[in-house]
Amino acid sequence: MDIALMSIALNQSQVQQQASISVMKKAMDTAQGNAEFINQMMSASQVQELQHAAQPHLGGNIDFKG
Repeated sequence: MDIALMSIALNQSQVQQQASISVMKKAMDTAQGNAEFINQMMSASQVQELQHAAQPHLGGNIDFKG
């Protein structure tokens, strides 16, 4: 294998690695932004409202058995 071919192969692998890292960083940034958004939405005052919206049939009736 000649030196030019080895150099091209090495540079191509480095570019592929850099592209993969860039995509991974973008995905991590997006995931972090989504997590922050979810944390804001799940503040203590909104938890009960979200639970009721997700399952509106729960908590509306009480059954007494004697």
